[in-house]
Amino acid sequence: MTLNYWAKKWLAIALLLLAVFIGSSFYLLSYSLSSAKESLPNDVIQQLRLAINPLMLYLEQHHDQIGTNEVQAELQQLSVNSGIDLVYVQLDGTVSFSLPTFSSIRQENVNRLLRYDIYSGQRDDGMFQIAFPVIDGESQRQVGNVIYFLPDSKVLSTKSDNRPIFVFIVIVLAILSFVILLMSMNRKIKNHFISPVVQLKHHAEAILKGNYEQKTTYASLNEMGELYAMFDQMRMEIMYLSMQRIKQERDQKELITSISHEIKTPITTVKAYIDSILEGVCSEPDTMLEYVGIMRTHTDKMARLVEDLLLHALQDLGQITVEPCEQYSREILQRILTPIGHYVRTNELTYIEPQEIPNVLISIDAVRIEQVISNLVSNALKHSSPGDSVRIDVKLEAEMLKIIIADTGSGIRPQDMPFIFERYFRGHPVDAAQTGTGLGLSICKTIIEAHGGTIFFTSKHRQGTTFYFTLPLC
Repeated sequence: MTLNYWAKKWLAIALLLLAVFIGSSFYLLSYSLSSAKESLPNDVIQQLRLAINPLMLYLEQHHDQIGTNEVQAELQQLSVNSGIDLVYVQLDGTVSFSLPTFSSIRQENVNRLLRYDIYSGQRDDGMFQIAFPVIDGESQRQVGNVIYFLPDSKVLSTKSDNRPIFVFIVIVLAILSFVILLMSMNRKIKNHFISPVVQLKHHAEAILKGNYEQKTTYASLNEMGELYAMFDQMRMEIMYLSMQRIKQERDQKELITSISHEIKTPITTVKAYIDSILEGVCSEPDTMLEYVGIMRTHTDKMARLVEDLLLHALQDLGQITVEPCEQYSREILQRILTPIGHYVRTNELTYIEPQEIPNVLISIDAVRIEQVISNLVSNALKHSSPGDSVRIDVKLEAEMLKIIIADTGSGIRPQDMPFIFERYFRGHPVDAAQTGTGLGLSICKTIIEAHGGTIFFTSKHRQGTTFYFTLPLC
């Protein structure tokens, strides 16, 4: 269950309980107001008439004989049977009949007992006192008044109304359910919101301190679980970037050390030959030219190292400038490959030049493409021995110009192949003379991709390597 679904469900329950509570409260309020307006049931008068009907009927038939013992005995018997006491009063206020209970009623008090409405007739002792006129059956004239004294049980119905009790129980249950709901929500919020957030805070503090090993896990597959998963993914990404930064710093230090060492050797060599020339050791012209050739070779090596270092710095800044312009491929590639062929032959390797260069219109930066080809050829020379060969070929394939540089050298070990285009990667050379800066192939890849082309290779260990790169046609 997601936290969003859980929140919606519990909110709906809370609103339902609140609605039940408000509705029940309004019902009790309206019930109490209606009870206050009608303190007595509507059928009280009817109940009262039914209760006194036998007595009333007998009085109307025998009111003229009210003074006889027979009529008074019958009235007393009817009173006992019905449980209703009465006092009969003439129109002039004379009390003609009263039960022994009311024998103390005096003449002057009779008029105060004549209450004809049911509301004023209710007494505090649980009795109803109400007067009814006695009408003669033949003349239909009032001949007297009778005052009845009835217990309220004779008048009021004993119907039990359990609705207020039921509503009260509903209100109590709604309140208890709401309290339980609040307690459950508090526990849920604490366990599923506050505690996980506090735990995430501790993990974040650990990451700020450089501790990336603490894995964050959450048991449920809800929004908080997704947050934990994203946080852990972020932790792993930060850990990876931190390791990359440390590796890059280490590689940069190794690069500086390597370039310093590689520049120091040709500088020392050039200085030694210059000192020899200045001291007059080589007085013959042939020896002088040989010394100059050696110094130029070492100077070219230093120039390539400095150029690689400059391109590396520009690559870090994302500022390797490639300014292509439209040119025909045959002329520009011949101008690039001619000195490279001479360079390969001077290193006692066989150079196989392209048989034919397609003359197509391409958009290239000639200086950068020359750097790519020079880097690939230099890389081939490092891993080749005298007697090996370097072959360069140019083909036209699928609207792309493909340039191939192949050698028959030592090749690339299978375990090194996935990493050769990464910066600082120098593989595992057979001897120290084959070491390099580890920048050349990375720079080549950057330049070719900036032209919109691709670079790739095939290689077999100890059988040679072939590099391919493509340039789009205009």
